Amino acid sequence: MTDDKILARIAALLRQAEGTDNAHEAEAFMAAAQRLATATSIDLAVARSHSDQRTKAQTPVQRTITIGDRGKRGLRTYVQLFVVIAHANDVKCDIASNSTFVYAYGFAEDIDASHALYASLVTQMVRASEAYITTGDHRPTPTITARINFQLAFGARIGKRLQEAREEAQREATKSRFRRPGTAIALRDKDIELKSFYRQTSAARGTWTASSATAGYSSSARRAGDRAGRRARLGNSQELSGA
Repeated sequence: MTDDKILARIAALLRQAEGTDNAHEAEAFMAAAQRLATATSIDLAVARSHSDQRTKAQTPVQRTITIGDRGKRGLRTYVQLFVVIAHANDVKCDIASNSTFVYAYGFAEDIDASHALYASLVTQMVRASEAYITTGDHRPTPTITARINFQLAFGARIGKRLQEAREEAQREATKSRFRRPGTAIALRDKDIELKSFYRQTSAARGTWTASSATAGYSSSARRAGDRAGRRARLGNSQELSGA
């Protein structure tokens, strides 16, 4: 199956998630989309392991993912969201010191999936945080503090949900008799190849954290963000088709 057809299938799942008001159905479609992305990545890894000759398209790549404009507040929470999505899809990241962009390292299909999921979920995160701020439930916590805490919790919850779906897909792939042999070895070799590529390519120095000491903490905003992350759907299917 071609990459375009796979993206079309994922997009169909996202449209179903968008079209239901049932939170449980939306969760099921979201998990199915991540499992499909993981299963596709596994199939391609197995195919690469059986290939006598590797083309340039079958090796890891580095891409720059733009997060936002310099000086925009709250970019760290956007970066965190991309990073947790990337982690669930075998993509390593280096982050610009001002959080305006991310260097993504991985196989093309994994970066495509990560970027598409991010494009949908970042919109939901912003909308959900604005809706929370509008209620006034964050007071007397400053608005910027509440917004940052809300979005950090949203991203953390999304990361857990995608990771659970990924692990389920991997379990199914390694135990299913319908899978091609050598799945576990192919995944190990893929991980080794990606780590080697990252070490050779990355020039990152230091560490990055999503929150800063001056951001402040709000437990109520964190709880609200976590709830929103639980309810989030994978959104605009057009983002996937153009990934």
